[in-house]
Amino acid sequence: MHKFNVSVMKKIFKRMLQIVIGLFITVVFLLGLFLFYINYKDYIPEPIEELQIIHKRNRIVTEESFELISWNIGYAGLGKEMDFFYDKGKKTRTTQAMTEHYMQGITKFISSQPQVDFWLFQEVDFKAKRTYGLDESIVLANTLPNYNYVSALNYVVPFVPVPLTEPMGHVRAGMMSFSSYSPRLSRRYAYPLIAGWPDRMFLLDRCFIEMRFNLGEGRELVVLNTHNSAFIDNQRLMKQELDVIHAKMMSEYELGNYVIAGGDWNMNPAGFYPVDGYGGHRYKPVAVKIEDDFLPEGWQISFDSKAPTNRSLHQAYLKGDNETTTIDFYISSPNISVLGVETIDLDFVHSDHNPVRIKILLQ
Repeated sequence: MHKFNVSVMKKIFKRMLQIVIGLFITVVFLLGLFLFYINYKDYIPEPIEELQIIHKRNRIVTEESFELISWNIGYAGLGKEMDFFYDKGKKTRTTQAMTEHYMQGITKFISSQPQVDFWLFQEVDFKAKRTYGLDESIVLANTLPNYNYVSALNYVVPFVPVPLTEPMGHVRAGMMSFSSYSPRLSRRYAYPLIAGWPDRMFLLDRCFIEMRFNLGEGRELVVLNTHNSAFIDNQRLMKQELDVIHAKMMSEYELGNYVIAGGDWNMNPAGFYPVDGYGGHRYKPVAVKIEDDFLPEGWQISFDSKAPTNRSLHQAYLKGDNETTTIDFYISSPNISVLGVETIDLDFVHSDHNPVRIKILLQ
């Protein structure tokens, strides 16, 4: 009887081992097949791509002063009530009703600023599970019906598998630049891929948008809209991206052009420290910053030290509790005078970023 039990137990153990090995091989095979599919579908843009300009208004530049607003709208999914798993929160997305609510708040603010000449938007969803298929580019274009605009993709993934409990799913998103003037040309400039494989297949392909405007006498106004990498604490890696936009800015200025670059840099500007209580918000610097020697003499980094532009997403927003910082700002060439810069403190009601306004004068 004892020998029989041992024999049966051996057979059962052997069978269980075969099942476990079979399951392991199946999981590895399916994972490999998934990675192969994602790698095959991976969005790999060219270093420089010309963008299609949607012309709504024919208007040449005759003025010398301009107003710009840069705003990372957080794809209308990261408003005050939201936390986010990438930032030590728990949620993947908010409800469809809240997404629509955030989008309505965003468009209401935009409509209240008719004097703005240039809008620079980051994190615009064209079609994504996280925003229930809403094409936010159409919403923004309808909100700014008399503005010419361009769109650039920077996040195209057929399926983001994290978090495992509620995967983010498919994402098609990017950036948009709007202008009340007629651009001569617009291009997308790719930043180098600083993430390793396979992570890079599920992360943003970072870039900046260039819009060019004739000023006459061989000169041009060059407006750059940037969105640099997030969740990076390695200054050397961030420098790889900064070198690309730095080279662009320097070459344009050497040609005699006027250059203004704004957006979500995902790093603190050189020399930044909050003042006047930071509007009652809690300040924490990010791990990387624009270094003091990044720009030659005469170039200017413009930011508002009185209010933050970004907040942490480990929990829903509670003023004075969540960490906040300033990572949205502008860089301008020496032939541009900055008349004023302001973080418009909306208390992160509709996005995890506040919009930043700048007024400039061409010398």
